[in-house]
Amino acid sequence: MSENPILPVDKKTWNKWSFYINVIIFIIVAVFIYLLFTDAYGAGMVHGSSYVTDKLVLVMRDVAFLAVGLVILFVQMFNYYRQLSRRSW
Repeated sequence: MSENPILPVDKKTWNKWSFYINVIIFIIVAVFIYLLFTDAYGAGMVHGSSYVTDKLVLVMRDVAFLAVGLVILFVQMFNYYRQLSRRSW
């Protein structure tokens, strides 16, 4: 029987999917960190012109994606920690 009430898959398959999801999220976070640096640099270079708002919107986009990606990673990390702490008792 599956422990996950939303998606009824066995534990081995779920762990494999979870690993691949984490790798994809790490890649997305790395890409958006790079984009954040380039967009922030671009916003600093056009300081005082009409393109500042466009560049700042790009910076906010990068920060939003980073926040969502990091929240997903932290939630999974705490779930894994909870599972490990339950097994050790």
